[in-house]
Amino acid sequence: METNTEVTLAIVLLVLIQGVLVSGAVEVRPSINPAVVGTSVTLSLFPSTALKSGSWAVGESLILTWLGDQQAVFPSYSGRASVNILTGALSLSSVTVADSGVYVVQSSEIQLKANASITVLEPISNVTVRANQTELMEFNSSAVATCSVSSGSSLSFLWMNGSSEVTASNRVKLTDRNSTLTIVNVTRYDQGPFRCCVSNPVSNGTSNPVNFTISYGPDNMALTVNGQNTTSFLIGSNLTMLCSVQSNPPVQLRWAFRGERVNTTGPLLQLFNVSENRSGAYSCLAFNNHTNMNSNITAHIKIAKPSLSGSEPQAVNVWLLPLLLVVASLFSLSDVAGL
Repeated sequence: METNTEVTLAIVLLVLIQGVLVSGAVEVRPSINPAVVGTSVTLSLFPSTALKSGSWAVGESLILTWLGDQQAVFPSYSGRASVNILTGALSLSSVTVADSGVYVVQSSEIQLKANASITVLEPISNVTVRANQTELMEFNSSAVATCSVSSGSSLSFLWMNGSSEVTASNRVKLTDRNSTLTIVNVTRYDQGPFRCCVSNPVSNGTSNPVNFTISYGPDNMALTVNGQNTTSFLIGSNLTMLCSVQSNPPVQLRWAFRGERVNTTGPLLQLFNVSENRSGAYSCLAFNNHTNMNSNITAHIKIAKPSLSGSEPQAVNVWLLPLLLVVASLFSLSDVAGL
């Protein structure tokens, strides 16, 4: 009697061990993961295992059960789920984002329980960027741009300024999972073009560029005369003064001589055959009516006569020449008289 009991227990134990071994050795492998909304996914057992009965569930919700060649599909999966009664593989068609989850197959036939996760993602479409305003003032305005999509799930956002990636800093803030870009106290280098790049594991999209018009200046003025750094010129010279400035929108430049406006506008002031009375302070004046700022730069020009230092010795020598000839003649006569 005891012998029969021991044999029975051994058989039960062997069955349980085999069941555990089978359960641990079988994997569930999805045909694709992540999957795109609207496509089909098959969850297969590996290695292939013949099951006469079992069930499939996602989370705590049953999908279907089968016994032999009979299968029962729960209403919420009717027309979308089926099982291969020979291999136990589950097929799902027209998947949705809600179909993401952990899928579990169980069978009491060999004490099998295995699972796999799948993710269903919606493709990205129509990436757009909306800016709060595009006309900004340097150092006094903040730019805010928001990126959105018409469709898509599990989104990642990346901002580009031209060919450079935008990263967070003291002035640059990325919020709402990086979908909102805020630039505080914009500078002239924040004009763009800015693009929003959105991606998920199954698709990606990029917005049209957005540019900001940033008013700045006038500043960084420079003034050259005849393309040189010198400010001293000879009487009779022709002078071309060139004024440059950084400003947006571009400013109209005006000129002043000794503090008085002259009837010349634009970056060039030309003077021909200058005389000494043209010496003095020449100023280039700039005003930006968008920023309400002005700036100026002044060059002090000196017009002088040619230096005589090089010609005076020659003049003296020419004047002395007749006198020297006379003296030489007198010495010659005295020499003759002595003879």
